[in-house]
Amino acid sequence: QVQLVESGGGLVQTGGSLRLSCAASGSLFSINAIGWSRQAPGKQPELVAKIFSRNYNASVSDSVKGRFTIARDNAKTTAYLQKNSLKAEDTAVYYCYADLINGGGSDWGQGTQVTVSS
Repeated sequence: QVQLVESGGGLVQTGGSLRLSCAASGSLFSINAIGWSRQAPGKQPELVAKIFSRNYNASVSDSVKGRFTIARDNAKTTAYLQKNSLKAEDTAVYYCYADLINGGGSDWGQGTQVTVSS
């Protein structure tokens, strides 16, 4: 099992930047990939970004491409989501998740609120 704690959320103006962090602990060896998902009020959850542990291959959704970047430190204990050129539609609760190896499912953090004001 993996424990995930997000931080870095808050209020930011349109066009601003924010960096979210996700600190992982527990069975780190079991993490196949770490990613970020978000859910805005009244909307379905959206997978935003993902980075694989083995080769650091990363991907982001089309809605944030060119603005958001996912990264992970070499110790593989922390994942980051750098968010630039923020828009009002980026307002959401952002969740960090870890996909586990061998069909272990996923573990999720508690979420952090990001509010982009115009």
